[in-house]
Amino acid sequence: MTTSSVSKGCFVFKPDLKKRKRTVDIEEYFVDADDDCSYGRERFSICRSLWEKIKTDTEILQDELNKKILDSLLEFIKKCTSSFQCRSDEWSCLMRASEIPTAALVLGVNVPDHDMTFQSLSDLLQESVTPFAVSVQAKECSGMPKSNLMQKLLERLMGVRVTEEEYEEDPSLSGVPLQQKRVSCSIGALCQWYKAVTNKHKHAMKSPGKYCSLENDVLQCPPIVVIFKDFEAFNPHVLQDFIFICSRYIQELPLLLVFGIATSPCTIQHMLPHSVSSLLCIELFQSLSCTQHLATVIDKLILTAEFPFKLSGKVLQVLVNIFLYHDFSVRNFVKGLQLALLEHFHSQPLSVLCCKKKHALLNAQKLSHQHLEMLRQLPSFMRYVEAQEPQEQVQLLTSDKYVKEVCQKLLKDIRKYHKNYYCILRCLSSLTSSLPKYPLGKHIRELHMSCLERNIWETNEYESAIQLLRLLAKDELVATLKKCADILKPCKTKKMNSVLQQLEDYIVKLEHLDSKFIWLRKTDCVTGIKNVFVFRSHLSPPELQPLHEVCYYSSSGFLRQHLNATPRTSIQTALSQPFYYLQNENLKTDAGTVSSSAPDICIVYKLHLECGRLINLYDWLEAYATVVSGAEGKDPDSEEYGKVDELKHARFIKAVSELEFLGFVKSTKQKTDHVARLTWGGC
Repeated sequence: MTTSSVSKGCFVFKPDLKKRKRTVDIEEYFVDADDDCSYGRERFSICRSLWEKIKTDTEILQDELNKKILDSLLEFIKKCTSSFQCRSDEWSCLMRASEIPTAALVLGVNVPDHDMTFQSLSDLLQESVTPFAVSVQAKECSGMPKSNLMQKLLERLMGVRVTEEEYEEDPSLSGVPLQQKRVSCSIGALCQWYKAVTNKHKHAMKSPGKYCSLENDVLQCPPIVVIFKDFEAFNPHVLQDFIFICSRYIQELPLLLVFGIATSPCTIQHMLPHSVSSLLCIELFQSLSCTQHLATVIDKLILTAEFPFKLSGKVLQVLVNIFLYHDFSVRNFVKGLQLALLEHFHSQPLSVLCCKKKHALLNAQKLSHQHLEMLRQLPSFMRYVEAQEPQEQVQLLTSDKYVKEVCQKLLKDIRKYHKNYYCILRCLSSLTSSLPKYPLGKHIRELHMSCLERNIWETNEYESAIQLLRLLAKDELVATLKKCADILKPCKTKKMNSVLQQLEDYIVKLEHLDSKFIWLRKTDCVTGIKNVFVFRSHLSPPELQPLHEVCYYSSSGFLRQHLNATPRTSIQTALSQPFYYLQNENLKTDAGTVSSSAPDICIVYKLHLECGRLINLYDWLEAYATVVSGAEGKDPDSEEYGKVDELKHARFIKAVSELEFLGFVKSTKQKTDHVARLTWGGC
């Protein structure tokens, strides 16, 4: 085997069993951040409950969004299964003697979200169609013989879906360990196994059993569903051989395929020649776009007064930008939201008030003097104090009992603010989302981020939207206002009830006016809309609300640093400044110097920065040996200092190999004892 690597060797480093990583308890992490253990545990408890709520609500939303496509896919599989229950000649006629029913499931490029969809599909199949549903990924079959795709299939069918008890009645399989069962990896072995299992299931249909919830016709011959999670990543030749072989046994096996496609259905034609694709009976299933998924998650999870934890405009913008410009993954978006939640509750001691109303009021009453002093130092509370009368200011600054009462009142006020804010926000979005050019944004999240950052009614976009409302016909305007009325009906606050009553009266007046008269009085109509909704009162930025710091997380830089991956910068920082990550005082050095106690790869990396395009390996090795000798405590004047021995040589070769793997150097044919440098400058 030939190789162009700088090193041609294998180095084994046994782990030191004495070194044990300390498991960090997250609850202790919260307690350590707070002087009072009870407050730390309370914050951790609230954070954990909100974390679980985010996870649960997201899963429910994903299931609801995927329900339509999964139900259609399930109906297709059931239809194919019922067709298999017919006589073999009818099945052959339907499938043209060799076609395999195949579902092309187009899920989009948000690959991290696909696992949840496939898990839901597998659960549905096992509940109502077949116990023989298996999933395979390309990484599980890469670098292996083509027959191992069948081996993986047999292993999961026989080793997971079928238990040891089910083999006891079959003399040919009883007592045979799993490793020997999968020795014969052929489609014939699959046919024999399927016949043995289905025969047993037919006998079990008369009595309650493992699959008693399945329909009777499905129980007689449950299909074998093979799900290819990442179809594009599979080796085309492996897929072609698998499909060709399975088509020969379609009369004996009710086999169905599901292709998980991230890009386009055309990829099937690119990967499978006509001679193979003609063996498939393909039906296309298209999921909702990932942007629709994100819009639903933001609408149901973030833009609601029921969820106490809030994001500032900049933080939400960071999460949305990462979604739009990196992976389109709703799952990763939710992870970013959970990270913001965790950091907020750890860094903000007063986040103990960021919970449900009754719980928050109770916690406010329990605040210690230290926490009340923190509350007094909040910028929003200081502005609130400055706006009060002098006597009131004295009480707020000196009386802890009075501050607790005011804190409870302000917490109620900010909750009322959120309820009114989201209702009016949805109304404004409903009014403007259908306008041409979307002056205030196509999605409600865009309007929300604008309202978080500034007074929306003072922007040019708002004025443009109001001007465009004048162009709406009478029927369009009335229909839009009725949608706003439907939005306001679930809102139970006094202010929203008043707005709803005014809006309904206004709609009645518009319906009784003549269309020509409305055209002449457009200005009055739009002014009436402004007066009804009172956008100035209800859409003011949350930063103007006292105690908004308790529930709003605003550290966008922290999220950007931890979520916005910059691998080259991180690698170069780790190699040039290992102290940044390792936090070892011995690794601190001045700029341009090399620490002799640094990891080998860091020493080799810093030395290679001093070289030109081609690096002499021997000179590089000598320089490395000189630096490393300093860490060994040898006398610089001794003959042994800087001498290259076998151990140093091996460590050097290993470090150079790691640099080559990271893409900093490569071997060159110009000079056999040199390597070429590939990177220049820094990030």
